[in-house]
Amino acid sequence: MKKMKGIVTIILNLKKIKMAIYAMYLTNKYGIKLKKTKTSKEKMDLRLNYSEELLSKLNIKVQIENKQKIPTQGQYLLISNHRSIIDPLIIEQTLKDSDIKGYWVAKKELYNSSFFGTFTRNAGTILLDRESNNMSSFFKKTKEVVKNNHSIFIFPEGTRNKENTPISSFKEGSRIIALKNRLDILPVYIKSNANDVLKEAIEKRTENLIIEIKIGDIISYKDKTSLEENYKKQFSLD
Repeated sequence: MKKMKGIVTIILNLKKIKMAIYAMYLTNKYGIKLKKTKTSKEKMDLRLNYSEELLSKLNIKVQIENKQKIPTQGQYLLISNHRSIIDPLIIEQTLKDSDIKGYWVAKKELYNSSFFGTFTRNAGTILLDRESNNMSSFFKKTKEVVKNNHSIFIFPEGTRNKENTPISSFKEGSRIIALKNRLDILPVYIKSNANDVLKEAIEKRTENLIIEIKIGDIISYKDKTSLEENYKKQFSLD
């Protein structure tokens, strides 16, 4: 019995390693392609292609509730809960039939990552250095992005939620971005625990996995209600 368990563990580990190698190869492949792009449209198209290719390899599809609430055009601060490393890919797939294209707010750790670095630096992102005492360069970049007719995408929790709760506390910075740039807010809720789905995709290679998304109503940037409170109310998370 112990020997059998050991064999199973080895097989599972090999599957994880194989998928990790493929994901690293694909991420860096697209990172190099992104580095060579000359237009924002090229970047956005490549990001979408990357998300489609990797999610297809994982046998994961995105299912959208209230799809009709996704604006076909315009500029927004898109906010979403954050449970897994594939959440940005899920959002890309959610918006693929819309003209809403945005720059992701990305942590400095991702810029310096050997896995994600090349991709993140070149994929249309706004660097957020949480250790910096001066955020003027960050907000200047958000202004430039919006001036160039792009939206901004952010995870208001600031990092992945690893607790057994739908969401963790929102950081105040998201609301400030919306106010400074007069961006109405597009709330998106990843209903499925994407991290659990990802684990199943890697360890069991299950076919036809689904991640459910729910789209909320647009929130005015002038709304003075707490963004976290608004989000919870929209998706009945209290």
